[in-house]
Amino acid sequence: MHKVTISEILALKGKRKITMLTAYDYPIAGLVDRAGLDMILVGDSLANVVLGLDSTTKVGMNEMLHHAKAVTRAVKEALVIGDMPYASYQLNSAESVKNAQRFISEANCQAVKLEWFPDCPKVTEEILKAGIPVMGHIGLTPQTADQLGGFKVQGKDANAARRLIEQAQLLEKLGCFSIVLECVPDKIAQMITQKLKIPTIGIGAGLYCDGQVLVINDMLGLFERYTPKFVKKYVNLSPLILKAIEDFKEEVLQEKFPAPEHTFTIKVDELNKI
Repeated sequence: MHKVTISEILALKGKRKITMLTAYDYPIAGLVDRAGLDMILVGDSLANVVLGLDSTTKVGMNEMLHHAKAVTRAVKEALVIGDMPYASYQLNSAESVKNAQRFISEANCQAVKLEWFPDCPKVTEEILKAGIPVMGHIGLTPQTADQLGGFKVQGKDANAARRLIEQAQLLEKLGCFSIVLECVPDKIAQMITQKLKIPTIGIGAGLYCDGQVLVINDMLGLFERYTPKFVKKYVNLSPLILKAIEDFKEEVLQEKFPAPEHTFTIKVDELNKI
């Protein structure tokens, strides 16, 4: 067993692609880890794909830590990153270091992720000064998507693209060990990737990033409310699970389950004594 380190993630840039998925519970996190992925993100997408909320801004520290603890109990090797929820650093920047530390000390994560927002450089710097590794996140930032005009591709014109490049370079200068690029044109993501010495992790940002991440419920077909363009469903589990549940229902109604092989018995002579 070998635990992936920050320095090893940094060293992968230019050598091979970096693999990352989200996970929110013990069984799925264990499978992702067994598959050998480099990093696991306990994402605030938990709000949508697990808790049924309509916005990632509605999930808080209690929920995030609860699920992060479950994930880290299962993971032996992958680097686990806790996604800082909206209120933990954007609405309450004074508590950002304390909240980031909770992901490390209470949930046993190795790093935290912050989405870009106006005070992002200051908050990032403070968390890094506390000795907590930080993954940046630019482009489409779901926590502040309303301010970006909705869930749209970012950096589609020259000025917007320059801003993304500047944000990425600033986050690298501050000390982030990697940066997520979400919903960014592939050529802009390529430019950013080439300019940085730290890895870029793409989600809807094309092939040229140093690594890729997806929300695991999306790629397994477990979230049916909507599917972003950048998602590839590697399997569609929802109809398979539904069929299993329907089969259980019918077997119970028809008294086919439980069968003898699922049943405990008592010896007749013991039964007669009752």
